[in-house]
Amino acid sequence: MLESFPVLVLTGARQVGKSTLIRGLLGTEKRDYRTLGRPDDLELARAEPDAFVFGDAPKTIDEVQREPGLLLAVKRAVDERRRPGQFLLSGSANLAMMKQVSESLAGRAIYLTLYPFSLGERLGTGTVGRWEDLIQRPESFMDLSHPTFDSERILLESGFPATLGLKDAALRNARFDAYVMAYLERDLQLLSAIANLLDFRRLMRVAAHRTGSVINQTEMARDASLGLSTAHRYLNLLEASYLIHRLPAYSVNRTKRLIKSPKLYWCDLGLAASLAGVSSLAELDRLNMRGRFIENLLLMDVLAWREFRHPRVEVLFWRTTEGAEVDLVLEIPSKVVPIEVKASANPKLADTRHLRSFLSEYGESAPHGVILHTGDRAYRLGDRIWSIPIGALLAPIAK
Repeated sequence: MLESFPVLVLTGARQVGKSTLIRGLLGTEKRDYRTLGRPDDLELARAEPDAFVFGDAPKTIDEVQREPGLLLAVKRAVDERRRPGQFLLSGSANLAMMKQVSESLAGRAIYLTLYPFSLGERLGTGTVGRWEDLIQRPESFMDLSHPTFDSERILLESGFPATLGLKDAALRNARFDAYVMAYLERDLQLLSAIANLLDFRRLMRVAAHRTGSVINQTEMARDASLGLSTAHRYLNLLEASYLIHRLPAYSVNRTKRLIKSPKLYWCDLGLAASLAGVSSLAELDRLNMRGRFIENLLLMDVLAWREFRHPRVEVLFWRTTEGAEVDLVLEIPSKVVPIEVKASANPKLADTRHLRSFLSEYGESAPHGVILHTGDRAYRLGDRIWSIPIGALLAPIAK
């Protein structure tokens, strides 16, 4: 990307590894590295933004969200002398959702999001799931030996670098308590003034319990003892700082009435579990959240995959007012693939009814559907429907 665009903006949640990535991968010898986390750099960026970005050497500016006004100086520098790789900006906020940002760098910048480690990255393989095969060649999963999905090992783990390998639940929760406090007291205040941080944290807990659910802001506001407008603003801030992801509904309306409200997911399962007070698979099952956590795991993997997939894949879900629902819908220009997620090892024909409804509704544009399950066997499950183990899709967990 740096070889093709004058500005690359790398964003993602706090402590996801952005600074480590850009300093370790690109180094600082050939690039002028600055971080607005340093008081001296921040003071100069605010007082003399044009002087801060001036120079022939390509620049890396970390934590750029601390001074959104600097983007105007970046725009002027690019317009004066446009060169590939001129600026690499990084930060833990979605600049497009920050009210203080008046400059989008449209036509000058490309945006990438860094997500917490995928399962493959946690194991050192540097991979994500076989989503391209699932879309284009579902038959490639047949006749192979696949691992059983290990819920106990995976569902409560975190993809944040600082928490990797922490098996003790109490230690893991302590790390996340510190993470949340740092987010509330530092990062959040850069986005918006929050008068009562306890109210905001309460909304975070409510949102964690609703992982994988269609968002009903009225109910969330009631459960968090907040006004509706306040709950709406807090959800926007969580999304702007990459802690939650609102999955939009598939909106191509043919003959069925569709639910249009988005579903709520978290950027990291370990963080969601900590906020929800869940420290074991038994507690997850008691709250009837195992299936939704599996959906969350798969969603974050597919979002990481689509960051380097061109043309870009739209990731959505589908739900009708009659109750038919498909957990994930992957849309590319030539086709759409519906995906159901089952927290069971042996899906049956009856489990395909919502997929069959989707395939019937969208005809040739949906050549096949997929059920992802926790078992170890891939097989056909009716006309145009493939039953594929999650362990086959997220292949690195088999190693």
